[in-house]
Amino acid sequence: MRVAGFSQPGGPDVLTMLDVPAPEAGPGEIRVRVRAAGVQPFDLAVREGWTPGYLDAPPYPRVPGNEWAGVVDQAGDGVTEFAAGDEVMGNSILGSYAEFVVVPVANAVRKPAGMPWEVAGAFPAAVMTPHIALDDLRVGEGDTLLIHAAAGGVGAVAVQLAVIAGARVIGTAREENHDYLRSLGAVPVTYGDGLADRVRAAAPDGVDAALDGAGGHALEVSLDLVKDRDRILTLVEHGRAEELGIRVTTFSKRSMARVAEVARLYEDGRLTLNIKGAHSWTRAADAHRQVETGHGRGKVVLLMD
Repeated sequence: MRVAGFSQPGGPDVLTMLDVPAPEAGPGEIRVRVRAAGVQPFDLAVREGWTPGYLDAPPYPRVPGNEWAGVVDQAGDGVTEFAAGDEVMGNSILGSYAEFVVVPVANAVRKPAGMPWEVAGAFPAAVMTPHIALDDLRVGEGDTLLIHAAAGGVGAVAVQLAVIAGARVIGTAREENHDYLRSLGAVPVTYGDGLADRVRAAAPDGVDAALDGAGGHALEVSLDLVKDRDRILTLVEHGRAEELGIRVTTFSKRSMARVAEVARLYEDGRLTLNIKGAHSWTRAADAHRQVETGHGRGKVVLLMD
């Protein structure tokens, strides 16, 4: 099968089309022909050489991507939940920039019939990451939550889930995205010098928790404003989290039950996911460059055209 992967870490240009052996579905597994795969800051860190702490360093070539949507084409022994032809979406531990992924049935959920492929490919991580993050941050009724990069794919879902949970949300974003954030229920503030003062003005009673999707200065502002570092979680500054005493998302809490729960909100019209960029998987480097800018509303996705 073909994959979009890399044989050594580096910038976006290390991503290239490669041929590797196609996997086969074993007992309790399904093989999925991928139609779309989401692109995340996590993928960029992997491409640059970072290995998550819960993984041994995978061999080269490495294939980024841990969210996908597609059509089941093999069901292993004992599988009754899915059959060939079923439309599904789910997660893998890397490897989703590929023609096929093989996963345990627990890593997949049915794709809502009315959900476009480009949305489905970017949906699992876009909703699971903030769902876990808000759980870890204990966000609930009456809390004030600061979300950096609030107009991005994960950030915008986090805004909507936090509002549904009864929290007041302050979202940092570029000026052109402020109306968008208001439409999601957040109070927008602009990045840049003076950010801490603007957040204090928007939240005079203080900030209870922060979800950092931007890093750098935004994270420093979170450290300044949130007293309890156990209620600060970064999605991008993985390498600094331990030394700062802040959180990253808890891998062990990933579950398709979370994706299915938010998919129901999507089907009911209570939650949306915007796609800001859809790229051919043969141009994965361009998708990574778009994610690197940190700009735009929503998620970036690869289409296996």
